[in-house]
Amino acid sequence: MMMKKLFCCEWFILSHLLVAAYVYSKEHGNPTNDLVDIINKNRTVEKLPQLNDSPGLGCMALQYIKLCEGNCTGGNAVNCKPPEDDFTEVFAPNCGVELPTFGTITGHIVGCQSKYLEPSLAFSRVLVKDKHSLSLLRNKSHTEVGVGMVGVHKGPFFWCILFSNGQTNSTFVLENHGAGIKQNKGCFSGSSICSWGQNINPVFLNIVSLGILSFLLLKPL
Repeated sequence: MMMKKLFCCEWFILSHLLVAAYVYSKEHGNPTNDLVDIINKNRTVEKLPQLNDSPGLGCMALQYIKLCEGNCTGGNAVNCKPPEDDFTEVFAPNCGVELPTFGTITGHIVGCQSKYLEPSLAFSRVLVKDKHSLSLLRNKSHTEVGVGMVGVHKGPFFWCILFSNGQTNSTFVLENHGAGIKQNKGCFSGSSICSWGQNINPVFLNIVSLGILSFLLLKPL
């Protein structure tokens, strides 16, 4: 009877640990993909076609905003404007974008915040907060979009959206489908790769520690 109770208790704790781990993974996925979804939902409301989520554009958006780290003003504006040549000479090569497929960038939106914001708040409070950025978002010439984000646990965080009028799957093509990208900090849309450049979250460490402790306490002598 005692062994049965221990077994039930062990499974109860294990199930809660699995739920906690699942919730953690959902809350710490790739927020740039969520931002692309929000952008497309906003365009759908205005009866505009959805934009193709381009990993090539997303990676270059990340490269753009990484170059602007440390340039966040008090008004959540990014005080940084990389030279146009950087797109073809720096960003594209760093991402492995095949240069013959480099298309036209039809617009960009950048923003920053002293702390991390979930995608919906980053969209409304940082990126699309005035008529100019909203008009740019709803531009009919756009066909593709890419989002980049970079930051650390204590902030600040930076976001960048790049738009293009290129053809789906034929512009901003990544060499070897992006397999050669060495990403160690930041997130970009169209990819599952996402690292905020921070240490392991203490919540996750607590989940793991509790699991190990439970196993040791409930292990039969």
